[in-house]
Amino acid sequence: MTQAAHAAPDLAPPPTLEVRGGRKNFGAVHALRGVDLVARAGEVTALVGDNGAGKSTMIKCVAGIYPFDAGEVLFEGEATHISSPADANALGVEVVYQDLALCDNLDIVHNMFLGRELKKGFRLDESAMETRAAEVLASLSVRTVRSIRQHVASLSGGQRQTVAIARAVLWNSKLVILDEPTAALGVAQTEQVLQLVRRLADAGLAVVLVSHNMNDVFEVADSINVLYLGQTAAQVRTKDTSRTEVIELITSGSAGMAPGAVAPKISPDAPERATSATATTSDATTTNGSTSA
Repeated sequence: MTQAAHAAPDLAPPPTLEVRGGRKNFGAVHALRGVDLVARAGEVTALVGDNGAGKSTMIKCVAGIYPFDAGEVLFEGEATHISSPADANALGVEVVYQDLALCDNLDIVHNMFLGRELKKGFRLDESAMETRAAEVLASLSVRTVRSIRQHVASLSGGQRQTVAIARAVLWNSKLVILDEPTAALGVAQTEQVLQLVRRLADAGLAVVLVSHNMNDVFEVADSINVLYLGQTAAQVRTKDTSRTEVIELITSGSAGMAPGAVAPKISPDAPERATSATATTSDATTTNGSTSA
């Protein structure tokens, strides 16, 4: 058999983040009971699910706030263990939470470098920080900010979200997780933030977007991961599904299946296939105490 007859090797790079069978318990409460997630560079992966499905717990485990109790985490194809936020930051994982964690009494530059200030000797290197902040905002095509030296207290909700996202990508990030970035924004500000989310992916970053808004999800996401009662119901390509199917997955854990049916598990080679989602009666009873997500 000639060499040409052999199948060509798969040269596709591994996902930036892959979680397999992640579990997290808080005492008797099973918050995560087998979650799978694949986030690829250059793509937006939406993480959706009803309240209590495990979304917040999931992103906190990836961010190192809570360690997974069981399961595998692979980062760029390498098995890893994230036991602290410092571990996550070292890998290139940055999270923008709903509260944004911005200081109103500081300007944009100082907020972007908060806790990681650049120094020249014993003094802050204001010039270097200002230059880097301006470069990052320019690279994200942010043009709505009047001055990078204006205080955050004077910014609109959309501008605040922009500053928080820019801070996340300032540190050579590889994976950016956005927790409900448009939750409290108006129509114009929402569109501004969604355009920024898309630009992050177009710049080569892996983006995980946590959202309840199906319009936002279908506008910017390349794939959608649905959580149901602490389990992954499915991860599907956005172009291959519909709002109706996603909502059915969110509310029942299955789409187009008979009640009680179990969807096939995601395999590492086919991360977008549906996964087991329908809980047993005992599991559902236990999960009623899940932490809110």
